[in-house]
Amino acid sequence: MKFPPSKLTKQERDELIFRFFQVLTQIKTPEEAASFITDLLSKPETEMLAKRIKIAELLLEGEKYQNIKEELKVGHSTIARVSEWLREYGEGYRLVLKRAKKLPKIEPQKPVLSGIKRIYPQYYWPEILLKEIVYTASKRRKKRLQKILDKLGEKTRLYKEISRILRQSGA
Repeated sequence: MKFPPSKLTKQERDELIFRFFQVLTQIKTPEEAASFITDLLSKPETEMLAKRIKIAELLLEGEKYQNIKEELKVGHSTIARVSEWLREYGEGYRLVLKRAKKLPKIEPQKPVLSGIKRIYPQYYWPEILLKEIVYTASKRRKKRLQKILDKLGEKTRLYKEISRILRQSGA
């Protein structure tokens, strides 16, 4: 993506970018990060950034260009660009990828929508949202969610479903 030259002075541009970096440091949870990124970027932009991170990870693991190209459906030039960034700079990639290795693996998402929910999702958004939160929560968060559910008196279908999901995921 090409951008026109900035009309800001170097100092204005630097202050703006530094402020952006400060804002990023205020993100505390994966949910906050997801909310911010989806507000900030389009889906294709988000996907491209995610692919660049995965490309960097695969390159650092010694993966071949052809395998990366086939797995992520990206062009040779994208892989080469990430490879060049890793070679020339790369501290940021290496730092976040080192930290990311310590994170739990994300389980494949189970389909949440079915039948009528696909036709009228606006009526089911609280349920869809709760299930998504449970599926993507860490073990600690799942335990906290289970404690909250245990305090509820009424055993609704949603309560039973979320409890089942939490039990299956080891909370």
